[in-house]
Amino acid sequence: MSRNSGEREPLLGNQSRENSNYTGAVGHSTSVVTSEEEEEESMAFKVMIKRAVRKQVKGCCSKENLKTKLPIMNWLPKYSLRHLQCDLIAGLTVGLTVIPQGLAYAKIAGLPPQYGLYSAFMGCFVYCFFGTAKDITLGPTAIMSLMTATFATSPIEEDATYAIVLCLITGCVQLLLGILNLGILVNFISYPVINAFTSAAAITIGFGQVKGILGLSHIPRDFPEMVYETFKKIPETKIWDLVMGLVCLVLLYGLKKLRTINWNDDPSGPGPNRCVTFCRYLIWLLGTASNAIVVISASGVAAILISQGHNNTLSITGHLKPGLPDFKPPDFSYTQDNITITSNKIFSGIGAGFGIVPLLGLVELIAIGKAFARQNNYKIYPSQELIAIGLANIISCFVGSYPVTGSFSRTAVNSQSGVKTPASGIFTGVLIVLALYTLTPLFYYIPKSALSAVIIFSVIQMVDIMVVKKLWKVNKIDLIPLFITFLSCLGVGMEYGILIGIGVSLIILLYPSARPKIKADPGLVRVVKIDHGLLFPAVEYLQECIIAENEAGGKNYSIVLDCSHVSSLDYTAIQGMTELIVDFKRRNAKLVFAGFPKNVLKHLQVADIPDLIVSSTVQEGCKLLQELTPEFPGVQHTKVEFNSHL
Repeated sequence: MSRNSGEREPLLGNQSRENSNYTGAVGHSTSVVTSEEEEEESMAFKVMIKRAVRKQVKGCCSKENLKTKLPIMNWLPKYSLRHLQCDLIAGLTVGLTVIPQGLAYAKIAGLPPQYGLYSAFMGCFVYCFFGTAKDITLGPTAIMSLMTATFATSPIEEDATYAIVLCLITGCVQLLLGILNLGILVNFISYPVINAFTSAAAITIGFGQVKGILGLSHIPRDFPEMVYETFKKIPETKIWDLVMGLVCLVLLYGLKKLRTINWNDDPSGPGPNRCVTFCRYLIWLLGTASNAIVVISASGVAAILISQGHNNTLSITGHLKPGLPDFKPPDFSYTQDNITITSNKIFSGIGAGFGIVPLLGLVELIAIGKAFARQNNYKIYPSQELIAIGLANIISCFVGSYPVTGSFSRTAVNSQSGVKTPASGIFTGVLIVLALYTLTPLFYYIPKSALSAVIIFSVIQMVDIMVVKKLWKVNKIDLIPLFITFLSCLGVGMEYGILIGIGVSLIILLYPSARPKIKADPGLVRVVKIDHGLLFPAVEYLQECIIAENEAGGKNYSIVLDCSHVSSLDYTAIQGMTELIVDFKRRNAKLVFAGFPKNVLKHLQVADIPDLIVSSTVQEGCKLLQELTPEFPGVQHTKVEFNSHL
């Protein structure tokens, strides 16, 4: 027995080994097959990735895509001598406007005057390659200058480091928004908010330059304190500065009238001859170059007074650094006048400016671009405009620029000068560079009161009083964000005012969706109609109203909810519906949802709501409700109104 057992053991062992060998072979074979399949799948995946990458690269490098990203490729092949002539005239005309404006706007930004010119030339070159609007000119503007003074004032006097860093980050944010096609963000800032902000900025800037007209100094920047200190220091007024400022304002007004003369030619007549046309063009050019003419004239008067020994008669600009600045990246940490500035101090000092300044630059640019595109019958692409202004700000920061955007006044001059392509910006930029190299010594004599007059005259046209009358007639509710934004900007600061205005505007936009109006009619079965998408702001309020209707008069009413106009549902709404069904079931009442569109019905089916009663129409819902609750014969209608305004 033992022997037999002993004889069997090797046999079982052999069998075991054979089976083991067989299993191992199969396992090895399976492993090989699996490995081959995985390798094939890996190869297929790699091939798919390569094809996708190749397709994307091919798409990016395609001629059409390059034309989209480099708009210069659209108009350069068709460029003609006639285009060159028109662009040259327009570019030089805009240059005569931007040079005095740049010097003046740098004052608003709290920077030395040359930084206004540093900010004016590089954007002209960049926009020529990447911009889609022939009329737009980039450079310093009154609002961007004010925002720079608000967010990027360095603790070191006349130091531009904060402003240059703000320019870099502004460009990066705008470029990112353009790449992600987020130009739609502009649509979330309503017209009353933009209008109120612009008017408040104009008043803040304009009143801030009264000190220049009066020859005052050490006036705070915050509007309430600025007004108080200006009136307090009126006895310190310098008469020569006051006279110079008032004369400059009168000259600017008179020269502007030359630009807007209506000659009333007979349309059926032969028209003016060449000599008359040329004279009219010279008159128009005098009006267009009014800023330059006034500044040059005032500088001449100041130079004569100084040459005769009256050095302290007028407050003058003083020495400016000649030539172009060094091409270098912004400093994120430095030491000057025994004050050490670190990157943490710079970023914490600018703070919310990194979000507000890019957004305002975007709003200005798109608004100006769309206005002139409609006027001159062409199309702009907001996302590409964002890329253009983003690149302009990024590259401009390397030459000491503060944030720039489109200028309405200079764009209007550009358009009226007959510009044909963005190439006019090249001539504007070249003129500014030449001015930096050759005219800087002459800028020494520019009276500060003359620059203040240029600023006041420029910004006073930004105040839109008539909008109040229009909004009163069209929609009085829009006056709420208008006045709140305006008063907030003047009272608590521009940076907070724009945020408060946007917040109020969004509340007014969302309030009707969160608080629908319900009209109740008597009856035992009610139809409640929803005229808007059922989203989370309205869910809780709608629950409360429907339950109140259910409990009216101490009775439990059944309700048909007409959802034929509900185009969308979110998860909060589905949860609210589930809770309503449970509540109605507890009260022995019925809730029927009628008329859901097919796309919304799919969401409900996936949600798998228990005890959900759905009908295709309100009539079917009422019939179904009467079958379920035959003791309630009457059906009354209640409408839940989601109005677009309060």
